[in-house]
Amino acid sequence: MIAEDSVLLRVGVQRLLADEGIETVAAVEDGGALLAAVEEHRPDLALVDVRMPPTFTDEGLRAAIEARRRVPGLPVLVLSQYVEERYAVELLAGGANGVGYLLKERVADVSEFVAAVRRVAGGGTSIDHEVMMQLMVRARRNPVDSLTQREREVLGLMAEGMSNGAIAASLVVSDGAVEKHVGNIFAKLGLEPSTSEHRRVRAVLAYLNLG
Repeated sequence: MIAEDSVLLRVGVQRLLADEGIETVAAVEDGGALLAAVEEHRPDLALVDVRMPPTFTDEGLRAAIEARRRVPGLPVLVLSQYVEERYAVELLAGGANGVGYLLKERVADVSEFVAAVRRVAGGGTSIDHEVMMQLMVRARRNPVDSLTQREREVLGLMAEGMSNGAIAASLVVSDGAVEKHVGNIFAKLGLEPSTSEHRRVRAVLAYLNLG
């Protein structure tokens, strides 16, 4: 489902997703309608704008947080023109799985946007690099001081939702090197073995000083 007050963007995103075989069960324009639609349809993903009526401040993000409270585990991907730090922290810290925060300009890259939609709907994370950097500046202390520069680069790309293969291609290193770095990251952050995806999410949250 889509919650976006701009008719042009709402319809445009709906058509873009339809072209990729993704059905929109509801498209609404305010937080109240978002909550009603979430409870009625139980969608695989809620795509939510931050600023919606009536005040156009943070209604969408607050509604997204409430939606995850009412429907535990609801995947939410937030789209915003701005980084709303306080509520971004609350959204991301409220549950490790199925959350994302992208700036609206990323929609222009259709393949990356659709990949983020599918990733978050599948229980993963997709955090915009600019959002990540602002949250890091906000943090009072960095919980990843023990990581090397390369390990921080790898963890930063993990935060953007990249797979090991994509990270290897981005850094022009082997898959094995990335796997080694990821293993070191888990060890240094004290993340005990569980499912691989869950540890990746927990590592990202530690990187953002949310975990």
